[in-house]
Amino acid sequence: MLFSETDVLEFETKLKKANTITLVSHFNPDGDTIGATSAMYHYLLNVGKNIQVVIPNDFPHFLDFVMKDIPYVIASKQLEEAKRLFTDTDLIICLDFNSPKRVGDMLVDSLLSSSKPKIVIDHHISPEKEFFDIVFSSFSSSSASELIYEVLSLIEKDSFLTKEIAQGIYVGICTDTGSFSFSCNGRRTYEVVADLVENGADVEYVHQEVYNTYSENRLRLLGFCLFERLKVFPEKGAALIYLSKSDLRRFNYQIGDCEGIVNLCLSMEGIEVGALITERADRIRISFRSKYDFDVNEFARQYWNGGGHKKAAGGHSFEKLETVIEKLTQQINGFQKKNNRLGING
Repeated sequence: MLFSETDVLEFETKLKKANTITLVSHFNPDGDTIGATSAMYHYLLNVGKNIQVVIPNDFPHFLDFVMKDIPYVIASKQLEEAKRLFTDTDLIICLDFNSPKRVGDMLVDSLLSSSKPKIVIDHHISPEKEFFDIVFSSFSSSSASELIYEVLSLIEKDSFLTKEIAQGIYVGICTDTGSFSFSCNGRRTYEVVADLVENGADVEYVHQEVYNTYSENRLRLLGFCLFERLKVFPEKGAALIYLSKSDLRRFNYQIGDCEGIVNLCLSMEGIEVGALITERADRIRISFRSKYDFDVNEFARQYWNGGGHKKAAGGHSFEKLETVIEKLTQQINGFQKKNNRLGING
């Protein structure tokens, strides 16, 4: 069994006792946390629960389709209402994050101060277990959405999948693996996906909604990134793209427009590590991606106040954009190849 029988039984008991259940995603929502939220919402709805959904801030518009029938509160716009939902509930389920601080500065105190039981379903390393009553964690899984499938499979004797549940789980798996290009080498992920498809997940529809709904501004932003903001270090097997606040304003940046840009670095032959540096209002955000053996989770934790997964991680800095670019450039120039693969050097 992937999880302890005690935790599964306790979770089942808490679900049965709870009338109102609050779901919460992480700050800067991605496809996995939104897909997981949608799937869990529809499951709980089918078993007769009253569900409340808290999303810390806006999510990319290309995920609207998976949330179209779900009422939710965006905390950045309705903060007091979001905080109230952590109190007026019987159970809180945290989806796709391993630390309470991942709900953002606005919500973390309200989440921690709530006396209600807190369950976490997540696939990031080093979950902060002391803050949660039950932790379902497996960093070897492709996504939190895949873990929802596993958890519900242990609770339900009969098939629990409807089209809506299957579609939500598939969205999470698809987006968090980059359309099955990383974090999905295990057989189990494909067994789960097969079951999702058999129960209504529309693979072609999801792909069209997620990857083929770009605005003209976003396409022009992608071209600008490659032509004007790409720095390549061929001898070090690395590349970075950077965007200033003025760059983002120039292309009328919308939430989600930077999704996938960092992956363009890895599309070049010989490039094993890619980074996207974006200047935001409050800080510099950095997304890292890698292929083969380079551990960007370790790199982000060691140097950039962040973390994530071995091949997909993020970090941040409060320094100036120019300083961050210079510092990351120096770190890249310090990369050395070991056995024809990159390694981290102090």
